[in-house]
Amino acid sequence: MTVKVSVVVGNPKPQSRTLKVATTLVEHLFADDTYDLKVIDLADHQSEIFAWPSEEMSALNAHVAESDLVVFACPTYKATYTGLLKAFLDRYPANGLAGVVAIPVLTGADLTHSMGPTVNLAPLLVELGAIVPGRGFYFVASQMDKIDELVAAAASEYRSNFAKVAFLAGPGDMS
Repeated sequence: MTVKVSVVVGNPKPQSRTLKVATTLVEHLFADDTYDLKVIDLADHQSEIFAWPSEEMSALNAHVAESDLVVFACPTYKATYTGLLKAFLDRYPANGLAGVVAIPVLTGADLTHSMGPTVNLAPLLVELGAIVPGRGFYFVASQMDKIDELVAAAASEYRSNFAKVAFLAGPGDMS
């Protein structure tokens, strides 16, 4: 089975460190050749994000809603997520992410807002019907030299949470 994974990055700067953190998390969550990854860097779609209707944005939203796992990542702005990410998520109706496992990730300058992904972004994802498998992941941008170590620890915690939920679901089809 191949896991369908998406990374949605709400950083206004394209190809950001936030994108690197999110994709590194995916690499630590899954073995090679066990997942298909689509990266949606919202900085590349700024001209369409507020266009209604937008075939481009509708296609991106549909792809994310059909994913098994989505990492929603963004830098911390004013103690929360960016308007760019919020505008993307606002395109979903109630329960528009039902059945999607979503990991909220925020990056920031220091630990001041380390609870941000858990107390700000996770509730929005849950409101949209997503399954959030534990606390959000906060990454201090100045620790890029330790990215593999820090992300590996977070990935280990998420995999443990996945295993516990699978155990509770019991044998057989989890759909």
